[in-house]
Amino acid sequence: MELIYARWLSWCSRIALAVLVVTFVLYMLGVHRPLIALERLPQVWGLAVDEFVAATGAPTGWRWLGLAGSGDYANLIGVAMLGLVTVLCYLRVVPLLARSGERALALVAAVQIAVLLAAASGLASTLLAGNH
Repeated sequence: MELIYARWLSWCSRIALAVLVVTFVLYMLGVHRPLIALERLPQVWGLAVDEFVAATGAPTGWRWLGLAGSGDYANLIGVAMLGLVTVLCYLRVVPLLARSGERALALVAAVQIAVLLAAASGLASTLLAGNH
């Protein structure tokens, strides 16, 4: 079980890292036009997040997915993939744990998947902020 998890962790991490490197190289080569031009970045780096969003039109939350084709936001694909590595690994081992009689561990892993996905979705922050 541990070897399967480790193998999936290794491959998923490597794939995500490769995506990070490729999207960064494409960004640096200027293959895709960025939302925020490189020469403008020093002007907006020090802004508070609300001011940054207002000045640049940058998306918040998961809205960046709509801009994944732009050079600066394409990098977030690899970051999101890295964030999902644990979920993918758990999804792979939950059925194996259940079949091998390790139902308690399977339940713990399933709950961890649910918590990670809820956190990634922004659901927790929305509920805590009272914006539901």
